[in-house]
Amino acid sequence: MNHVDPRYFQITTLAVLLAWGLFALDFEVQPVNAIAILATSQLVQYLGDRYAGRKYDPRSAMISALSMCLLLRTNDVWVAVLASTVALGSKYVIRINGKHIYNPTNFGIAAAVILTGHAWVSPGQWGNAALAALFFASLGTTVVQRAERSDITFAFLGFYAGLLMYRSWHLGEPVAIPLHRLQSGALLLFAFFMISDPKTTPSTRIGRILFAGLVAFGAYVVTFWWFRTNGLLWSLVSLCPLVPVIDWLLPGSRYEWNKTAAPAAVPAR
Repeated sequence: MNHVDPRYFQITTLAVLLAWGLFALDFEVQPVNAIAILATSQLVQYLGDRYAGRKYDPRSAMISALSMCLLLRTNDVWVAVLASTVALGSKYVIRINGKHIYNPTNFGIAAAVILTGHAWVSPGQWGNAALAALFFASLGTTVVQRAERSDITFAFLGFYAGLLMYRSWHLGEPVAIPLHRLQSGALLLFAFFMISDPKTTPSTRIGRILFAGLVAFGAYVVTFWWFRTNGLLWSLVSLCPLVPVIDWLLPGSRYEWNKTAAPAAVPAR
């Protein structure tokens, strides 16, 4: 029995959230930038699939592009084009053992911020009602996907929430402070649509939980020890090269989008 491709649910969720943000919440997303991101992502996906000798598949590129529209902010169209090109291009250029190691959205945004100085992430654009809708939409998408990678999402949220709670307890802060820090649209998008990317996460459950803990701790260090913004972004992009190491130590079945109920064979090391 074939599973329904989970990317359809991700695309629908992200598209609805983006439309709501644009027309109801006044997200600072310039339409020309959104169009540039969507078009460039599909063009690079098409060229990459041709280069790889595969049939063009727009679905993964659409997920990356919609996520980038929700998170990346810039006043320059060329920056949006650059971010999309780097994001999707990284899937075909930076690979180990036939598997790309960076989440495209994460890598593209990080590259745009570092290389241009004209890009930033907007984490505080969601109101309380929008945050609740984002959470339940993301949770619903995870459930519909048959929880293929829900372990890393909830492990990361648990680790990160625990670190925030410990810090506030250690400093004598009221519990309202860490709870407020957890009320972030960027955090939810990161947890449900970025770190949970099945193509760039470890193949085993133990490996994914380990990776989630490392990324949570890395984000905590960047934010509260080094006092830098976008700790989630920098932690994930820095630690993604550890995934091949974790897969080598803890080998498992490689994820395939259109798999059947039968498990895939464990790839040779």
